[in-house]
Amino acid sequence: MSVRHSHTSIDCHDAFALSQWWRRILDYEMDPEDPNLPGHEECAIHDPETGHTLLFLEVLDDELPAKRIHLDVRPRERTQEQEILWLEQQGAVAVADHRGQYGPGSGWLTMADPEGNQFCVLKSDAERAAMASPREDGSAADAPAEARTEGNADDFPETP
Repeated sequence: MSVRHSHTSIDCHDAFALSQWWRRILDYEMDPEDPNLPGHEECAIHDPETGHTLLFLEVLDDELPAKRIHLDVRPRERTQEQEILWLEQQGAVAVADHRGQYGPGSGWLTMADPEGNQFCVLKSDAERAAMASPREDGSAADAPAEARTEGNADDFPETP
């Protein structure tokens, strides 16, 4: 079993401007149902052929962190919790827990590999689908409505 690469996150000062620059350079696209706009703190673009996605995240600090690019991974077959336990068994360590910060079922866990390189563990596709599925009364699952939907960033409130 393994995780799959969900998207590449890039910390920046102006998510919209940088996403537009890279969109032109790479000939990537925005999600037409969730277009990037000036002022958005999170802007995703994706390759229309491969689906590879870059997620630009605004960092309000005057100085950007030393590690400005990190991987976001999504479990292929396990739940987020099971994947975290498996990753810990492989030598990864938890760095910052952002689960639940946008309500029940939201968020991610930032972990570090054995050399300290950070990555984020997101919910599995199955968990995301269960959160999005309507209940018998027609309302959404317990998790909050996500502010944006993926273009990669399928879980923007989830992603760092």
